[in-house]
Amino acid sequence: MELKPLQTEPDYQAALSEIEQLWQAKEADSAGSAEANKLELLSLLVEIYEKAHYPIAAPDPIGFLQYIMQARGLTRKDLEQYIGPRGRVSDIINRVRPLTLEMIRRLAAGLDIPASVLIQYYPLQERAA
Repeated sequence: MELKPLQTEPDYQAALSEIEQLWQAKEADSAGSAEANKLELLSLLVEIYEKAHYPIAAPDPIGFLQYIMQARGLTRKDLEQYIGPRGRVSDIINRVRPLTLEMIRRLAAGLDIPASVLIQYYPLQERAA
């Protein structure tokens, strides 16, 4: 395959196929070999094509926070130091109240998670009257 920008879906599929073949090649190929260089360049071309044609939306901030809680075995009580009292944590998790900038800063620093995900817009639930 000739190395050139991927402009069509067939170009993209051909690049993926070639990457798969190169990936399955013997591991004896050393870094800097022609095959290793080709694999690296094809991977970059595929990455550029995928960013343009298959963008991945940022995750929902509350869904992301819930994922972090589950993955790390955290409870709502563990979030109180970043968000505030139990009721406020409940309001945030239940989407009644939005995350504030200060909460986002504390969560990002304390849990080592990207603030750029937490700052995304997300819809709130209406409070029951």
